[in-house]
Amino acid sequence: MAELTLAAANIIIAAALEAGTKAGFKPLTVAVLDAGGHLKAFQKQDGASMLRYEIAFGKAYGSLAVGMGSRWLDRNAKERPHFIEGLTAVSGGRIVAVPGGVLIRDAAGALLGAVGITGDTSDNDETCAVAGIEAAGLVAQVD
Repeated sequence: MAELTLAAANIIIAAALEAGTKAGFKPLTVAVLDAGGHLKAFQKQDGASMLRYEIAFGKAYGSLAVGMGSRWLDRNAKERPHFIEGLTAVSGGRIVAVPGGVLIRDAAGALLGAVGITGDTSDNDETCAVAGIEAAGLVAQVD
């Protein structure tokens, strides 16, 4: 079974932060979770505001919870708010249903984990997550 390594998680974080810095985005916070929803690696840029860890974790955790990127959760929050409310309740409030949570897969499609990023717009957060995953030679699933 494929596993997300600490080395890969650190590459994802470094590349995501670099992408955000190059694009001039606000300070980012990145959480990388393994396929079981456990924190593998985390970094928060200087100047990032409080609760950023919880938001980044929640984006990644929500993605893992439904097997889709958090863009899918965002869409369903608009179309089926009762469903997202239920997910949020059963998760103990850990799910953040906005873009920026991206699943990490290997080339064969096996689920390795998820990245959650927060700090700029949700679309920009997602862009950096994809850049980080691809820099590690892995496949990003945004929805």
